[in-house]
Order: sequence, then structure tokens, then C-alpha cells
Amino acid sequence: MSTDAASLRQTSTRELALFLVLFLVGVAVLPFSVYLVGHSVFGEYGGSGFSAFFADLHASLRGGDLAIWFLVLSPYVGWQTLRLTYHAFRGLGQSQ
Repeated sequence: MSTDAASLRQTSTRELALFLVLFLVGVAVLPFSVYLVGHSVFGEYGGSGFSAFFADLHASLRGGDLAIWFLVLSPYVGWQTLRLTYHAFRGLGQSQ
């Protein structure tokens, strides 16, 4: 395998791993954080607690609700935005 193909494969594998980890964070960790903030600000979620919130969130996710998909994908989108911003400013600094 040529070095370009090996480099592409390594980059693709790293990006896929990053996506999967941040997707897992969006599916498991972020809903817990949202629930805790909502619980402290608004009180109990429909009187049913975290399990009902988590079940409703995942039902909406499976149903294709775009707002829920954005919530779940937001760790990855945020990370990619930070990377893009970093590279844009780094490029601006080198051109001067």
C-alpha cells in the first residue's frame, strides 16, 4: 500500500473513532447533563425522572426529530467548528 493510501486510511480511522466517541458522548453524557440542568431549573421531568426523559429523548432520536439529532451531534459539530476556527486563524497568521 502506498504512503498516501496508508495516510488516508489512518486519517479516516482516526476521524471515525473521533466521531464515534463524540456521538457516544452526545447519546449518553449530554442527555444526563441536560436533565440535571433542567431538573435544577424547572423541577422534575414530567414527574417521572431521568429514565422517562432518557426514553423520550431516544424515542425522538429514533423518530428522526432534527432538534434531538442536533443535540446528540453537537459535541462533534462543536469540535469540528473549533478545529476549523483554529486552522483558519493559523492560516491567517502565516500569511502575514
